[in-house]
Amino acid sequence: MLTIKASRDALLKPLQSVTGIVERRHTLPILSNVLIETRGNQLSFVATDLEIQIQAHTALDKAKADGALTLSAKKLQDILRALPDNVDVTVEEKDSRVTVKAGKSRFNLQALPAADFPRLTPGDAATARVEIPQKSLKQLFSLVQFAMAVQDIRYYLNGLLLSIEGSTLRVVATDGHRLSYAATSLATAASKLDVILPRKTVTELSKLLEDSDDPVTVEIRENQVTFSFADIVVVSKVVDGKFPDYTKVIPTSYVKQIKLDRLALLQALQRAAILSNEKIRGVRLVLTKDALSIICTNNEQEEAEEELAVEYSADALDIGFNINYLLDVLNHVEGGEVEIALGDANSSALFTIPGNGDFKYVVMPMRI
Repeated sequence: MLTIKASRDALLKPLQSVTGIVERRHTLPILSNVLIETRGNQLSFVATDLEIQIQAHTALDKAKADGALTLSAKKLQDILRALPDNVDVTVEEKDSRVTVKAGKSRFNLQALPAADFPRLTPGDAATARVEIPQKSLKQLFSLVQFAMAVQDIRYYLNGLLLSIEGSTLRVVATDGHRLSYAATSLATAASKLDVILPRKTVTELSKLLEDSDDPVTVEIRENQVTFSFADIVVVSKVVDGKFPDYTKVIPTSYVKQIKLDRLALLQALQRAAILSNEKIRGVRLVLTKDALSIICTNNEQEEAEEELAVEYSADALDIGFNINYLLDVLNHVEGGEVEIALGDANSSALFTIPGNGDFKYVVMPMRI
């Protein structure tokens, strides 16, 4: 028999940190549950989908006897959300049934044995261990995760490359049509190591990481990565596969270059996109002397054209892109200006931030 007493908020915050990975319908019913453990005065919530595991803990006012139980993650979260703020909640387990009481509310829930809950336990000693501020890792993910593939048959593209080399941490994502690269410096050097993080891991970490200077400890093992920060530990399997050589994709010798106000370009593209073809989402960028025209057309013979002033004196260029790929990068980078380097109408474009060599975005052209 296990009894837990805590305020609603003390239970809800760690529970919400772990429930993002819980699948509603699963072949294993226990994977719809959250594991609740007490050890001394520490209360832990654990959820897993067998690929990723999130554990969040909180301190109880009084030490409890060590124990564990599992409950439906969704039902418990819905109950706690529906209760008044700061109400005291009691969770009691008896004979595979759990009672949740708060004030005059009472809920009887079915439990599954805690011993049957599958755990992802970190294996061998970490081959690399680095620390990075939470906000730095969160920003790195934000700069590249939109370029990850979605359910691509090339499964290694449905994730993000995390690469450590010396005192540099790089992240890269590509779906075969565009590639996003971002890097940052580490306080300490580590041996060279590449792992591919699954899409779900990147998505959950992006939600959980905060804009703070508090550190994230990243431990990389042969087939696992552990992220520890604040009161949360995320253990993730890695994608088994070889990520493409991104260095061959990033252009280095383009001479046609323009510099634009990021917001002005974003807003011009958003307006032009209103009349783009809904299926192919094409946009033409037409460069002439000191002018950039942005042109979208659709099947109804409608056309939108925007013109921006730029400093440009090279040969005229007419090149097409998927407008969504351009909007994605402009929505995720920060800063007032972007630089675009171009080759010819059949070559990819390179987006960078002036004065920042740690970000690169490559997008393939399309015929329109």
